[in-house]
This record gives sequence, C-alpha cells and structure tokens, in this order.
Amino acid sequence: MSTLGIIGSGNIGAAVGRLAVAADIDVVIANSRGPQSLAGLVEELGPRATAATVEQAARAGDATLLSIPLSAYGSIPAELLRGRTVLDTGNYYPHRDGRIAELDSEELTTTELAQRLLPGALLVKAFNNIMAHHIPQLARPAGAADRSALPIAGEDTGAKERAAKLIDRLGFDTVDAGTVAQSWRFEPESGAYTHIYLADPDVPFDQMMQAPAAPVPAEELRAALEESERVRVAGRTF
Repeated sequence: MSTLGIIGSGNIGAAVGRLAVAADIDVVIANSRGPQSLAGLVEELGPRATAATVEQAARAGDATLLSIPLSAYGSIPAELLRGRTVLDTGNYYPHRDGRIAELDSEELTTTELAQRLLPGALLVKAFNNIMAHHIPQLARPAGAADRSALPIAGEDTGAKERAAKLIDRLGFDTVDAGTVAQSWRFEPESGAYTHIYLADPDVPFDQMMQAPAAPVPAEELRAALEESERVRVAGRTF
C-alpha cells in the first residue's frame, strides 16, 4: 500500500496518520471543516501528507480509515466508499451520538449499523478499542518481542487481509475477532476495550487519557476476546 485515505482528523485519525507517514505511506486526510483547517496537522506530518476534501480522501489509495463520530456516518455519500476497504474506528457513545434504538436494544452492533449507513463499503472494524495516545506508545516493528495486537472484525475476507497487512505495517499484529455481528467483543467497556492496554488497569478514569500503556500480545488479546461479555449499552450514560 502506497497511500492511505483518512476521513477524520481527530485523535485516532491523526495518530494513525503519524504511523502511516513513518511507515513511508502517503496520507490524504480530510475532515468536515475542509482542507484549510488541516494546515497545522499536514505540516507536522510532513511531505507525505496532503490535506483534501472528504471525496478526495475517500478515493485515495487502496484503503480508507474512517474516524468520525457515529452520528456523522450518514453524512458521507455511500457511493464514495462503495467497494473500498474501510477501517472503521467508530464506537457508539450515547452522550455524543444521541440514543440509537437499534444499538440500545442490541439488535445491531455499531459496525452492523455502520454497514447499513454505508452499503457496499468493505468495513473492517479496527483501532476502536485503543486510546489514541497508546497507538504510538505501542507500535513496534514486525517481530519485536513486545509487539501488541489489535482486534479486527468484518465480513469480507479480502478486506480483512488487506487491513491486517496495513496494520502490520503500522506496527501491530492483528487478531481476527470474527464478523461485524461479533464485534461487540471489543466495543466500549467490553473485555477487550482500552483497559487491556493500560499499564495499570486500575488507574482512575480521570487519569486514563494520560496513563501509560503496556504491550498486549496476540495470545492475551485473543483470550480477552473469548472471555468478553456484552455490555448493556442502554445502561450507559457516558
């Protein structure tokens, strides 16, 4: 892969962008505010990064990282991502996204809903279960003894293979967590969500955004996914 499109310039999008340029991958990044708002980030990322419109980022390279609030998925024209491998970092946070009945009732997982909103896109859930500041802390070269793993889930085998190759190049192993219907195993507050990467799992909530990370090898992540229990989203207020 020579180019990665990124839609969303928040913490996760920017963190993945930094890893991409470090891995000699060109980045075409967009957000809802327009290319002019990305001047500072593009300058930081260097000559491999280009600020673009959402349409340009959606069509750039071989894959797209989608890192926007779930409530904004419907604003993306479905045809932009049809047939493309899309790494979906989205999570459902009711305090931000508003209440969504299909998710509160567990009729759908977040990525199943995303697939309905973006028909034809080859969605692979990834990078949603790790805090942004842990991404650069844990990225390691292939073969490193302290390399961490990230879970992925999706319906299309080829898309998952492409996502795994990209994530490997960015510095992580992957564990296939199954289909999008099984992706709840690493959605918010599940057994394989964020806390698993904390050096101190008991760190107070208000300190998590600054807390250091510790490596999570594939075997440990796989066990956490298998033991994960589904969290009642309707009961969450945050």
